[in-house]
Amino acid sequence: MEDLLVRLYDVPSLEEALAATRSKGVTVRAALGMDRAPVVNWVSSHFPGWKSETEVAFGRLPVSCFVAARGEAIIGFACYDATCRNFLGPMGVAAEERERGIGRALLLAVLHAQRSQGYAYSIVGGVGPTEFYAKVVRAIPIPGSNPGIYGSRLSCSAPGSA
Repeated sequence: MEDLLVRLYDVPSLEEALAATRSKGVTVRAALGMDRAPVVNWVSSHFPGWKSETEVAFGRLPVSCFVAARGEAIIGFACYDATCRNFLGPMGVAAEERERGIGRALLLAVLHAQRSQGYAYSIVGGVGPTEFYAKVVRAIPIPGSNPGIYGSRLSCSAPGSA
C-alpha cells in the first residue's frame, strides 16, 4: 500500500460536495469533543484497525476528525494528523452508504481543513485502492512509499509466540 500526494491548492469545491450530501439527508461536519465516544465506538465496529488513529484525532485541538451522519446515525468518518502531521486518514464510509458522494465530501472536508492550517500538500497514507483519490482530487503515488510509515506497525502477539 503506497502513499499518495494531493495538491491542496488545487482541490475541488467543498460546498458543492456538502450540498450534494445534504440533498441526500446526510450531514458532514467537523467532529466535536463530545462526539469522541460515539465515533470511536462506530469506527471500532466498522473499521477496528483504525480505532487508535481515530482516538488520536480526538486528542488534537481542533479535533482532526470529520463525521458523516444521517440524523444521529454515524455513516462515515475521516481523520487527519492522526498517524503523522500532514497525513490524511484513516477514512471510511459504511459499506451500505458507499457510492453516494459521502466519501467525496469527507475527503474534501479534511483537505480543506488541512489547507486552512497552512499545508500546501496532503499525504494520503497507506492507500489500498488508489482510484477514488485519483478521481476526486488527482492524487498521485509517492515513489518509494510502500510500505512507508505503516511498515513498522506493532502486533499484539504474546511474547514468545510465533
